[in-house]
Amino acid sequence: MTTRRAFLRAAFAAGALAVPSLGRARTAPRSSSALRVLILGGTGFLGPHLVHELVRRAHAVSILTRGRREPALYEADFAGVEQLTGDRSQPDGLAALRGRTWDIVIETSGYQHTWTRDSAGAVRGRAERYLYVSSTGVYWPYRTVEIAEDGPVPLRDEPPQPQPSYGVMKALSENEVRNAFGTGAIVVRPGYIVGPGDTSDRWTYWPVRIARGGEILVAGRKDDRVQYIDVRDLAAWLVGLLAAGATGTFNAVGPARPQTLEEFVYGVAANTAAPLSWTWIEDYAWLKQYPLRKNPDGTSEGMIYSIPWVMAEGDDLGHQRIDGRKALAAGLTLRPLADTARDTLQWRASDTVPPALRERPRYVLTAEQERAILDAWKRRGWGRAARRFSRAAPARPRSRRAPSASPPARPSSAPAPRGARTRAHRRPP
Repeated sequence: MTTRRAFLRAAFAAGALAVPSLGRARTAPRSSSALRVLILGGTGFLGPHLVHELVRRAHAVSILTRGRREPALYEADFAGVEQLTGDRSQPDGLAALRGRTWDIVIETSGYQHTWTRDSAGAVRGRAERYLYVSSTGVYWPYRTVEIAEDGPVPLRDEPPQPQPSYGVMKALSENEVRNAFGTGAIVVRPGYIVGPGDTSDRWTYWPVRIARGGEILVAGRKDDRVQYIDVRDLAAWLVGLLAAGATGTFNAVGPARPQTLEEFVYGVAANTAAPLSWTWIEDYAWLKQYPLRKNPDGTSEGMIYSIPWVMAEGDDLGHQRIDGRKALAAGLTLRPLADTARDTLQWRASDTVPPALRERPRYVLTAEQERAILDAWKRRGWGRAARRFSRAAPARPRSRRAPSASPPARPSSAPAPRGARTRAHRRPP
């Protein structure tokens, strides 16, 4: 039996997939316009791509990390990077920054708004601008569509929580940067960041699954909107913003024109010649009822997302309807979907993927879960067809003759129902 990893490696060996360049940047000569940049973080997902772009454009780079993780991409670019050590969760975590100055500080690793408050305060007066990488999650709940930068941003949770939710934490962190840097603050709110190096396995599910071919489940309505941004496009644009002297708040989402879920999956499929077919489940009610996962409290969660698709209703109505025109006007350029899908697929089969992730993928569905959903959906179809037949069949006239010894045969064109349809059977398994 061919494994997923073996399949992908065979595809690369055959030349079916292009290999993206993830080597050392070709560095331009440093000029008087070169910036001195400090990155808080730098070895996660976005960080290595930022370092690559900064080094490529001959800027001087320092990074502050806990020193516990090596970058998985562009390792050679880090040879010329100043590496400072500090844990921002600790009282002395910013000691390495004392007495130092930079032109720009970029924060990519903000997980507590107090960390941002302390970091912005520590470099205030010793850096001209501070770029905070936030999230479109600040707009949650997304109860409207085409949400622009001046859209509603909640600053507290309802009901209150012991620790702020992700979106509220990001919103509070944004304000800490604005309070410390005023007009020198830059806040960028990306949507789902995708591409090589994405260990969340969310968006990555689609290139990997589609490359395998066969019958593919697609949950969601064909005209549902999807949004995402390639990490390399985001990094290149952020560095360009810094060089241009920009400040302010920006949503960073793609594609440049609205894209539907149908366009997305067909666009990803352009990279494979594997035989495949699509089974669409557009029924929101059924998807919500299907018991895909068990929650700690014993309740179940349905199939309500498969990034970049999110069920577009209620608090998630505008989740994938963020207005990105301001960033596009400020120079954001986005590569074709096929390029992102191809390069992500190549990365996911490479040795740069963490061993634990290679052994235990984090995809939204396993092959077994996908098959179970498809089977449940088809069983539902059999039941509906049987009920339609029973309603459409003409009433049998009463005969004056003695009843036949055997019942009449069922017409061959009518699908046979699979067992009695009681109320309990009307829900998917």
